[in-house]
Amino acid sequence: MKAYTEDSRGTCLRVNLDAIAHNTRVLKARMGEGVRLLAVVKANAYGHGLIETAETVLENGAEWLAVAIPEEGVRLREAGIKAPVLVLGNVTPAGALLSVRAGLTQTICDAYGIQLLEKACEEMDSTVDVHLKLDTGMNRIGARTEEEVHEALSALNSAVRVRLTGTYTHFADADDADESFSHEQFERFEHLSALLPAGLLRHAAASDASLRFPWARLDMVREGIALYGCAQGYKDLDLRPAMQMETRVAFVKEIEAGETVGYGRSFKAERPMKIATLAVGYGDGYPRACSGRASVLLHGRLCPQIGRVCMDQMMADVSAIPDVRPGDTAVLMGKQGELSITAGMLAEWAGTISYEILLSPSTRVPVLYDGDKEGI
Repeated sequence: MKAYTEDSRGTCLRVNLDAIAHNTRVLKARMGEGVRLLAVVKANAYGHGLIETAETVLENGAEWLAVAIPEEGVRLREAGIKAPVLVLGNVTPAGALLSVRAGLTQTICDAYGIQLLEKACEEMDSTVDVHLKLDTGMNRIGARTEEEVHEALSALNSAVRVRLTGTYTHFADADDADESFSHEQFERFEHLSALLPAGLLRHAAASDASLRFPWARLDMVREGIALYGCAQGYKDLDLRPAMQMETRVAFVKEIEAGETVGYGRSFKAERPMKIATLAVGYGDGYPRACSGRASVLLHGRLCPQIGRVCMDQMMADVSAIPDVRPGDTAVLMGKQGELSITAGMLAEWAGTISYEILLSPSTRVPVLYDGDKEGI
C-alpha cells in the first residue's frame, strides 16, 4: 500500500479500502449463490486507485475485473494481477495487440474487431478470449440484430485464435421506476444470445440493475458505482462511501454588510460576516459549478460556500462558528462529526452525477489510503 501525506496546504483525498472491501462482501452476498462478481475498476477505479482497489475487491469476493481500455488492463497485469480482466471498449488495431499481449478478455461487436484480434494473435502466436457485446437499446456499441450476430459468428468461425467465451449487454435506464424498457432490453438479450453457442458466460446487470432486477443477474454482475458506496436508494445494504476530500482553512477574515466576496462580486453580504478561505478550488477538481450552492463541513457543522469557486481557493461563511482558525480541517466531501456531504450532494449542487464527482479530483491532490474499519 502506498504511503502519502497531505500537501503543504493540507489538501488530500482519503480513500478507505476497508469500505470498498465491505461493499464488495455485501454485494457478493446480495447476489446469491452461483453469481460471479465483476468489479469495474475503469478510470482509475472511479478515482479510488486502480491497483489498490483491484487488489482489495479480489481479496473480498470479486472474481473478475473490468476496464474501459486495454492500457488499464496492462497496468493490472504489470502489478501482478492474474484475475480475468474484461475490456469494455470496442477493439482498435493498437488495442488488439495490447489485449492479446496482456491476456485480457476483449469485447467484440462485429467482424472487423474479430479480424483485428485474429491478426494480433497471429503476430504473437497467441490466442484471445472475447465477449460479444449485444446492443439491446443503449445504442452505443454492440451487435443489434440477428444478422449482425450471425456475421460475428461467421467471422469467429474463420478466426481460429479468437475464442468466444461470453456475451453481455447493458441497461440504458436501470434506475427508472418504470422497468418496462429494461424488460424489453432483457427480452432482446435473451433472444439474441440464444443464437450463440451454449455455455457462454452471460451478464447483463451493472450496479443498479443487479440490485433492482434479480432476474437479470444471470451468471455474473458488473458492480461499479455500488462498490464505491455511491449507489443511492439502497440503505438496507449499508454501502459505505470510500472517498473523502479535505483541505484546511487558509485564512479567516471579517467583512461588513455591503461588502462582496470573490470574482464578479457575485456574493454581497447582508450583515457582518466571518469568512474562511479554504485552500482548494477547481484546479483541484472541486466543481466551479458548485459556486454559491454548496456547503462544506467545519467543526462538524455545515457552512455555506459563498462567492465563486476560484482555481486554487474558495470561501465559506463561518459566522456561526466562533473559533474557526487557519489550519482547521474542512471536509468538502465525506464525513465530519455526525454530518456528511456525499458525492450525490455535490453532484446535485454542480448539476451533474456522482460518477463525475468521484473522477473530478486532479492529480495535484495527494491520495491517502486509510484502514479505518468503520469507514470514513
